[in-house]
Amino acid sequence: MKFVVKLGGATLQDPELLERCSRSIADLVNDGHKVAVVHGGGVQLTKLLAQIGKKSEFVSGLRITDAETRDAALMVLGGRVNKTLVAALTKAGQSAMGLTGGDGHVFRARKKQTDPAVGDLGFVGEIAQTDPRWLDAIWAMGAVPVISSIALGFDGEYYNINADEMASACAVATNAEALVFLTDVPGVKGADGNVMRWLSLKELPALEQNAVITGGMLPKLEACKNALLHGVKRVRILPANRAELLTEFVNSRVEDGTEVIAA
Repeated sequence: MKFVVKLGGATLQDPELLERCSRSIADLVNDGHKVAVVHGGGVQLTKLLAQIGKKSEFVSGLRITDAETRDAALMVLGGRVNKTLVAALTKAGQSAMGLTGGDGHVFRARKKQTDPAVGDLGFVGEIAQTDPRWLDAIWAMGAVPVISSIALGFDGEYYNINADEMASACAVATNAEALVFLTDVPGVKGADGNVMRWLSLKELPALEQNAVITGGMLPKLEACKNALLHGVKRVRILPANRAELLTEFVNSRVEDGTEVIAA
């Protein structure tokens, strides 16, 4: 079974949580599954930008990215964060290969088109083309590809990609059976404040219109929708502190987090 697991920057900041997630990913591989990991690093990027005196601004959960911010993202996501995750997986006994989405043309980007009212987001991209052959090669060696959410555009420029979107594109490109978002939240909360254990795509428009879903959850659920509409069978938002449930996810319906379903 093919898994794509997305790790957020907040999870990567907590050494204990990172260790637990890495062990769970290693367990999946030991059980015979192929796993690709896609990661963000927004928390770490925001911290670095603050250190150099740049304010972070977001629109609908997407970071406005000028050239300086893009270069910082390439350094943080493709460098420190990526290699920290590779090291954690190696410590857990699982070999891993770190790369950006631009390496090997695995992911090609184009500038993200937005509503004129939103304005120009700068070097924010969206996935335009995929080629998973390098991921297949890494899997053939028994390793886990660890992909940072940076992709190379056809214009030769690197673009900052929302990591949830990258994870969704990765799941679709590799014909993965499952996509799991390990997050620092317990799941998607409904209007009553309780976690929704099941969330169908037909419920999304009303939740968004009524501002029940806002901020960073918007691109995450859009990524869930894209994956389900393009053949990924199971999509779940799972709290990272329950990462050990990844192995149970294969054969059962776990109760933690939110499962997003097409029906």
